Amino acid sequence: MAVVAAAPPTLAQNDTDNPAATSGNVPGADGNKSSAPGRLEGVQAGAQQPSGRLPQPKSIPLVPPHAVWNTFHGQLNAQKYSPLTQITADNVQSLKKVWEFHTGDLSDGSGKLPTTVWSATPIFANDTLYIGTPFYRVVALDPGTGKVKWTFDSKSTLEALTQPALKNRGIAYWEAANPVANQPCQKIVYLGTMDAQLFAMDADNGKLCQEFANGGVLNVNQWNDVNDKYPLSLLQPPTVAGNHIIVGWAGKDWAYAEAPPGTVFSLDPQSGKRQWSFSALPAEVAPRTGTANVWTAMSVDEGLGLIYLPISSPSPNYWGGNRTQPIPLATSTTALNLETGEVVWSRQWVHHDIWDYDINSAPTLMDITVDGKQIPALMQATKMGFLFVVDRRTGKDVWPIEERPVPGGDGSIEGEVYSPTQPFPTKPPPLLDQSKKPAIWGVADLVGLGECSRLWDNLQYQGMYTPPTTKNEGIFAYPDSAGGVQWGGVAYDPQSKTAIVNFSHVVQYIKLYSRKEYEQHTGGSGNEQGFYPQEGAPYGMSLDNALNWLGMPCWKPPFGEIAAIDMSTGNIKWRRPLGASQKWGFYMPESMGSVTIGGPAVTAGGVIFIGASMDAKVRAYSLADGKELWSDIVEAPAVSNPAVYEYKGREYVAFIAGGNTILKDQVGDQVVVYALP
Repeated sequence: MAVVAAAPPTLAQNDTDNPAATSGNVPGADGNKSSAPGRLEGVQAGAQQPSGRLPQPKSIPLVPPHAVWNTFHGQLNAQKYSPLTQITADNVQSLKKVWEFHTGDLSDGSGKLPTTVWSATPIFANDTLYIGTPFYRVVALDPGTGKVKWTFDSKSTLEALTQPALKNRGIAYWEAANPVANQPCQKIVYLGTMDAQLFAMDADNGKLCQEFANGGVLNVNQWNDVNDKYPLSLLQPPTVAGNHIIVGWAGKDWAYAEAPPGTVFSLDPQSGKRQWSFSALPAEVAPRTGTANVWTAMSVDEGLGLIYLPISSPSPNYWGGNRTQPIPLATSTTALNLETGEVVWSRQWVHHDIWDYDINSAPTLMDITVDGKQIPALMQATKMGFLFVVDRRTGKDVWPIEERPVPGGDGSIEGEVYSPTQPFPTKPPPLLDQSKKPAIWGVADLVGLGECSRLWDNLQYQGMYTPPTTKNEGIFAYPDSAGGVQWGGVAYDPQSKTAIVNFSHVVQYIKLYSRKEYEQHTGGSGNEQGFYPQEGAPYGMSLDNALNWLGMPCWKPPFGEIAAIDMSTGNIKWRRPLGASQKWGFYMPESMGSVTIGGPAVTAGGVIFIGASMDAKVRAYSLADGKELWSDIVEAPAVSNPAVYEYKGREYVAFIAGGNTILKDQVGDQVVVYALP
């Protein structure tokens, strides 16, 4: 597999008067044959980067994180790790709820407002717990009592403009390295909205920062100048690093063949002025496709001066006849120079992606020792259930990543070109077995009078990369489009060199329809299932969960697990079902696990904290062996990353219980915080 090496300066534009720049391409890097000259240089896996392109490190290994939780993943390295030891595996069973807070910002979709999906990480900074809500408000709370310090209301449009629900993943926080005394906005909280507005407010009092953009509000949609089909929705908080606010955005899934290209913007924290911009799509390709955006969190190595982008797939997601030439930065992890936006290296994890296998979580940065060699590493979790591990300086394999043959199409799809190979990691092992049809759950098949068996017989599956088709019922989508590993990503304990990841086993099926046939269907689309037009492509599509008539999964459990990986060997230390599936008031045995949304946190006390499960419980597990140590029921599934922080000498664990209708129809507005008595 090729590493894409450093790109020329034209990849990122530093002239804020110019539109977003685009990257070049590498012949063949997208899995397709091409003789066109590329502006990026193809470099063999493991090759050194061109001299002068790699920033010189200031601090390797990673500086141990402080006892703060001031970013979406706890720290910029995305380890979701706390060095606090007050709560341990021995005493966590004594954990008690010490306060809770209800925002009032929720909707179950039965009234005038769309359903809320709340996945915010509580941010602990400035001796305050900051919460962003799905009504696009900010609440600043006392970390020890939950008492409100201040609130801010963006008064944003509460419409589902790009998503099927009102979504929010929280806020971002910045503070000046050398604050100016008696001046406002030396500490700033940022809130994005679905209609592409970025608000900046003083972290001490919630007042808008008048010097930021237009009186404290930046219209990011002003840069939406190619295929302007929908607003650049700011659902994920920006990534804050040094004097940069790095902004990605979310779009509208499966709607258009031609969509806005996924430009990432770097902004000045105090003025909002654009510093540089980056796009993964070549300029000549962008007008006839789109996206390859960064809709999830990013990670940063400030010592190396690199920001790592998890980049999604181009549009449309399930047909690629409009983008058959190489797009090597799509569905990749791409490292940019933080100061300039130039590409330093990139690894593409899916060539010519026609399965919507977006790279959906920030890569986790870790310092590991493999075969006696110390390596500054990066682990990229994926929807496919693969965990790719590379040297974060160069993109070089830590354990071999092999290009292996994958199925071609059945000849039914107009204009499509398939990649003959895809990357497969040799270590760690796949979290899911994608090589064969998932086993049928006999109970669901019995209840459905053979319904599951009939569906299985009518679906094609030659492994995970079986191309979409118009024939029969279509193909298995396994892993599913939401992902084996979701946007919560991987946590990492630097003491024991252990990575922790939760993942789901979900079987969907996808079918393409000719435009004429698609127009005859009247079924609508739901929350990540149903019919979708892919307008402008020759094919519409449908995507459904493989359930029987009663809504039982047709595939054999477990439906969700959590695992620990020894990062010295790449071997799995332990794995176990996570949570319990729950519907109609009934809880299934925990041995079956639950589909999960949201990620884990880990502490130096040897404890893993996680919500994520369908049964609306928050839990603590032993880092050593995966044993469940503690749990509590909250208002709705806690589909967010927990926060671990210390305030006035006491260790706290905070969860947001907001729910996500992909799991079940249960929403909440609860912030709930635990500590030892």
